[in-house]
Amino acid sequence: MQGRFTLRVAKEALKFSAAHFIAYRGFRELLHGHNYAVAVTVEGELGPDGYVIDFGLVKQVAKAVCDELDERMLVPMQSDALRVVEHDDVVEIICEKGERFVLPRTDAVLLPIAHSSAEELSRYLCGRLSEALQARTATGLTWVEVGVAEAPGQAASFRTEL
Repeated sequence: MQGRFTLRVAKEALKFSAAHFIAYRGFRELLHGHNYAVAVTVEGELGPDGYVIDFGLVKQVAKAVCDELDERMLVPMQSDALRVVEHDDVVEIICEKGERFVLPRTDAVLLPIAHSSAEELSRYLCGRLSEALQARTATGLTWVEVGVAEAPGQAASFRTEL
């Protein structure tokens, strides 16, 4: 029978709580937080062991990345509306109108994104998970998709072909 296999992992443990705000030229949200939920979907070929990929491996890799973001301030390093400066053990975020946030370095996660939106977070997480899964398995994965929900019923996802 012809067809494709997809696996989806959306477990209670795949979550993180983080603070953020969206900023772009002429606009900045107030600082706030979300309890984010992450879902990972993969497609691939069935291996001789009867798996596309072990669910446990997907959970382990996704949980590790979620843990890096948990209880942190998400700082978009590629923003054109923010200036981020690292001083010894603090991170200073300077907004377009001069507002400043100064955080202990351990409380901030510096991300290679322009905005800390669910869309850009899903793309970032998809890249991280795709690399980690490919490095840890020899199976023939064809694509990986990661969804990031800010709240129930409010999510974005990003899919990359491998």
